[in-house]
Amino acid sequence: MPGGRLTQPERQQIASGLADSLTYAEIARRLDRPTSTITREVMRNGGPTAYRAELAHRATERRARRRRQTAPRGPHAPPQAHGRDVEAVREYEETFTDVFMQSGLPKMTARVLVALYTTDAGSLTASELAQRLQVSPASVSKAVTFLESQGLIRRERDERRRERYVVDDDVMYQSTMASARGTAHLGEIARQGVGVLGPDTPAAARLENIARFVDFVSESIARAADQAREILHTKPEKASDKAT
Repeated sequence: MPGGRLTQPERQQIASGLADSLTYAEIARRLDRPTSTITREVMRNGGPTAYRAELAHRATERRARRRRQTAPRGPHAPPQAHGRDVEAVREYEETFTDVFMQSGLPKMTARVLVALYTTDAGSLTASELAQRLQVSPASVSKAVTFLESQGLIRRERDERRRERYVVDDDVMYQSTMASARGTAHLGEIARQGVGVLGPDTPAAARLENIARFVDFVSESIARAADQAREILHTKPEKASDKAT
């Protein structure tokens, strides 16, 4: 069924499709599933090169058991705004977390960042984060300190003088520019080695090529971020708006 959970045979078909270099959209059509379902499934289970059907199926079963054990019950269960499907939101957050972890973030740091990205307000206090993630305040403190140092979030105080951690349009732009500067710094260090190792040596030639490559990449990132910055401040068009 298009709306049900993926079965083990479907996961085997996904693995076969990836081995045949099919796109996510093509695999989705063959399974009569949304492309987003296939994308989430693959990305949360190792990515296109490491996806294994049996491992993915077992991992999904383990996540389901953990959710049943930790899911809040009764009147304390947090309400979902806008009629959102609780299970779908939870699965999406897990997928988003896995993607951040694959990019190098520690698990708790990734969970905090996902919690901030997926809240409508775009900001949470430390206590709200701890309650939402069911973790200790110390775990939250360590994660937000790292995220702030990387320019991925910022702090501000609300009207009650509480410290809030914020993700917004400006933070995404600034973190991208910080990444570009970090990449450019790598190029600068590589180029310093040319003089140290001697300009006519194979090692120096290698470092110079690395520096030229990194220069191009960092300049491209910065230029693309500047060109695309207005997208962050534009409201996406609704389907009804496009039809008119």
